[in-house]
Amino acid sequence: MNVSFVGIGLMNGSLSLDLQRLYPDAVMQGISRKEATLSRALDLGLIHKTGDLDHLQDADWVFVSIPVEAIASLLPRILDAIGEQTLVVDFGSTKAAICEAVKHHPKRAQFLAAHPIAGTEYSGPDAAVLELYKNKTIMLCETAHTRVALLDKAKKLFGQLEMNIREMDPVEHDKHIAYVSHLSHITSFMLGKTVLEKETDEQNIFDMAGSGFASTVRLAKSSPEMWMPIFAQNKHNVLESLTEYISNLNAFKDKLAADAHAELLAEMKDINKIKSILEHK
Repeated sequence: MNVSFVGIGLMNGSLSLDLQRLYPDAVMQGISRKEATLSRALDLGLIHKTGDLDHLQDADWVFVSIPVEAIASLLPRILDAIGEQTLVVDFGSTKAAICEAVKHHPKRAQFLAAHPIAGTEYSGPDAAVLELYKNKTIMLCETAHTRVALLDKAKKLFGQLEMNIREMDPVEHDKHIAYVSHLSHITSFMLGKTVLEKETDEQNIFDMAGSGFASTVRLAKSSPEMWMPIFAQNKHNVLESLTEYISNLNAFKDKLAADAHAELLAEMKDINKIKSILEHK
């Protein structure tokens, strides 16, 4: 098995570890614009060699995990370079613009739009971990446009990784992910900003931050270079989710100011039902 990774950080690095466990003879190639990233990935054993976007004809798989605007820009070039049996899979957190970018490409049937609902707040080759994808969901979009044999191969591999497969329209995907993922990251970044602006003494943050603050602000440690393009590419849905979120925050503020404690308590109890929705996570 010959695998090329375009981007070799948390997502592709973790995938490489799992693939090497499943296929010990697989050859892993890394492609990155950063020489330091490639050097570190080689040192960590995430890849066996380096390559470039113009020499992918011998790859069985090409996994693309880079900022989403770069995915949309580079996918046509990647498809131009692959062999007849190569499957290209992207791991971008948005899907509509990426699918649109290759809509009319002659090798569109060799592309699979995917989004693994997995990850951590860390980035780069050192963030790679075994079994990152185990028991996680992978969203697949526009599967009818992927060659059947290649789609079956991909589903088999995701099954070997013990992932849960779900299919969704890319536009619907982007709408839902704005609420359950993108909004969470914005909230975390802005909570971090608020605390940093108010608490000028870093020791106070260190000493007084409890587990609630730590867990809520955890996502603010995520890569801004990865997340800003996501917010920009999914701007319409992100703005819609922010409008609704801000409305709820203002309503909470107004009720608290009006001493509407019973109403807030009832509302919070109703929101508590999210525990039953997420308890299997």
